[in-house]
Amino acid sequence: MLPAMSGHTGALAERVDHLFRTVRASDGGEYTFEEVAEAIKARGGPTISASYVWQLRKGQRDNPTKRHLEALAEFFGVPPAYFFDDAEAARIDAELALLTSLRHTSVRQIALRATGLSEKSLATIADMVERVRELEGLPEPDAGS
Repeated sequence: MLPAMSGHTGALAERVDHLFRTVRASDGGEYTFEEVAEAIKARGGPTISASYVWQLRKGQRDNPTKRHLEALAEFFGVPPAYFFDDAEAARIDAELALLTSLRHTSVRQIALRATGLSEKSLATIADMVERVRELEGLPEPDAGS
């Protein structure tokens, strides 16, 4: 078993839940617990049941083996440290937030069209986006996103 996670109780469940909500299947929906368990098995990972994955996500189990965490990390494309290192989790969450934003076609198109612009032009566009967000009453984006 791994050493206790830093932070508060339930941090593992919150991080597993966040990965399910953020990392999407090819159809754009959340992976099912069965899909995760089957994919881990197909990759030669440890035996893990869909119900155990569900328990980890819901916080009913909070002390998985190192092999289970490594397999979950590999499935979701994050390093195993994501589950127990607060700084690493914050860094990865910021990257996941960016990827989530880029799922939106209009955001992706703006980002692609801005490629090659000068720093001054990019700063002007960023200012324009901030002003429009204010006009629409949108909250400040999360730090790092």
